[in-house]
Amino acid sequence: MSDLKARIIDDMKSAMKAKDKEGLKAVRMILGAIKQKEVDDRIELSDTQILVVIQKMVKQRKDSISQFKDAGRTDLVDVEEAELVILNNYMPAQLSEAEITAAVDKAIADSGASSMQDMGKLMGLLKGQLDGKADMGVVSGVIRSKLS
Repeated sequence: MSDLKARIIDDMKSAMKAKDKEGLKAVRMILGAIKQKEVDDRIELSDTQILVVIQKMVKQRKDSISQFKDAGRTDLVDVEEAELVILNNYMPAQLSEAEITAAVDKAIADSGASSMQDMGKLMGLLKGQLDGKADMGVVSGVIRSKLS
């Protein structure tokens, strides 16, 4: 069993003991998504694969929050934000804007990118390096500002 999955299971046990209903619900949701992916692919997920699952869940929560805010549903926004906090506990530390900019500059220098036509190539290079450590939307914005 991966270290991250073991940590999530331990957090579930802690939430059960503390009678933290909201935390327990969120942790069970994470474990359910991991189990679903394992059953679908008939494999046991590694830490990296679990992070991809959690990252997808984070993106879903962010999208839901923006849609609920637009609809004026603050009750649902609060629920999604609480889940997002718990999901972010399992994500690696996010890079700062300066670190993202440095990584983009290095990728531009390494690949020789010079125009917006090279954006896909840069995103491909950076996705592997920064996946889980940075919001790829922010990375995309930095690339656009550098290449335009």
